[in-house]
Amino acid sequence: MDNIFKFDLNGIHKVSGQSGWRSPSNIALIKYWGKKEIQIPLNTSLSFTLSNCHTECVVKYEPLKKSVINCDFKLLFEGKREISFEKKLNLFFKRIVDYCPFLLDLKLTIETKNSFPHSSGIASSASSYSALSLCIMDIEKKINPKISSEFFFNKASFLSRLGSGSASRSVLGPLVIWGKTDLFKNSSDLYAVKYLDKIHNNFRNIQDTILLVDKGQKHISSTVGHGLMNDHSFSGDRLNQVEKNMKLLNKILVSGDFDAFTNIVELEALTLHAMMMTSNPYYLLIKPNTLNIINEIWNYRKNTNSEVCFTLDAGANIHMLYPKKNFNTIQKFINEKLSKYCQKGEFINDHVGYGPNKL
Repeated sequence: MDNIFKFDLNGIHKVSGQSGWRSPSNIALIKYWGKKEIQIPLNTSLSFTLSNCHTECVVKYEPLKKSVINCDFKLLFEGKREISFEKKLNLFFKRIVDYCPFLLDLKLTIETKNSFPHSSGIASSASSYSALSLCIMDIEKKINPKISSEFFFNKASFLSRLGSGSASRSVLGPLVIWGKTDLFKNSSDLYAVKYLDKIHNNFRNIQDTILLVDKGQKHISSTVGHGLMNDHSFSGDRLNQVEKNMKLLNKILVSGDFDAFTNIVELEALTLHAMMMTSNPYYLLIKPNTLNIINEIWNYRKNTNSEVCFTLDAGANIHMLYPKKNFNTIQKFINEKLSKYCQKGEFINDHVGYGPNKL
């Protein structure tokens, strides 16, 4: 099926210009953990697209005198050449060149910057690969103006996935599904699709405050963690749990039951880390202050009946999710009780957004 994204125009494509996109990060509610060959997910995931945490990417391109074997590019991250990032991008371009062979006729200068500090503990791969993929699709559309908007974003998600699985979900918003499931007719392992069912008003203005417990480099990468799912003792149980949780969350998003939403979202977060702790080799990414914050949230919710819950990515930082109407009281709670557990007291306020914007 990935043949639908093969580029089939012949000849050398003498185009030049530039493209720019701003693309957000996202936070998974149903977690993707484990993958098959070439970034195919072991299970379906569902995420909220964020807004404030984004990457801006500008790609300048000009024709080469003759085609090359490997993509000719350089990367400037926040104005500086980043050789280490270019090594990762080399793998990305090798994966996508069969689908975008016109890149071998072009010299690329890629300039990116994040709205959040690179060392903030926010995964930037989702926002950066999606922004870059959208710029690449702009080049394809310049060569072939006939491609539809649906094809444009589907292929952008497809390309993003080949850089970072979760990046496939950042091309759309506000709720996005990635991974084939019978629950959603148009779902796919190859690219993400927009959640089309009616969303209750309780979930339309969700805020996400990211509490920065640890801004350091993870000692085990997500890529390694995904690989450990292949021989995991509980992998089958996890896949069954995802199917059950996806069905429940689908109903909850329509009904607006925030308590039930809380139960699923927190269960998913804790299960993600349980899978890490029970893999072989086993490891921990949460920190003591991660647990301190979780206990504070649980106590606060019990004492105030406030609509607030947490989730975690593959790291130590807490994402607090809550309706916009609770913003002021939750900010007071963070400043009085939670910021002391954050590195340098830092946290980032974000909210659910609607996807990328062309610059």
